[in-house]
Amino acid sequence: QVQLVESGGGAVQAGGSLRLSCIAPRTIFRFNAMGWYRQAPGKERELVAGFTRSADTNYADSVKGRFTISKDNAKNTVYLQMNSLKVDDTAVYYCNTNPPLERFWGQGTQVTISP
Repeated sequence: QVQLVESGGGAVQAGGSLRLSCIAPRTIFRFNAMGWYRQAPGKERELVAGFTRSADTNYADSVKGRFTISKDNAKNTVYLQMNSLKVDDTAVYYCNTNPPLERFWGQGTQVTISP
């Protein structure tokens, strides 16, 4: 089974920062655009930030100017730098291809922001 492994979540106060990491198998990383998604309690999973196949980036309106997606091709790793965190950013964060493929959903990493 293919696994994408997310890490870097945690509990911080509003205004703080976190950096999430996702290591993907090389075959996935090389041939797919990647993205970060999140699912808050009682809400549907949503795209937070993603690369497109042309290597552009797109962001959810709610995180523009605060979150930055990046990648390290040598390490098959995608990052999500999250600054100025808000309580509403509390969610489980996942990485997947962009658009996502069902078989690639992993366990995610929990991000909890307190007031």
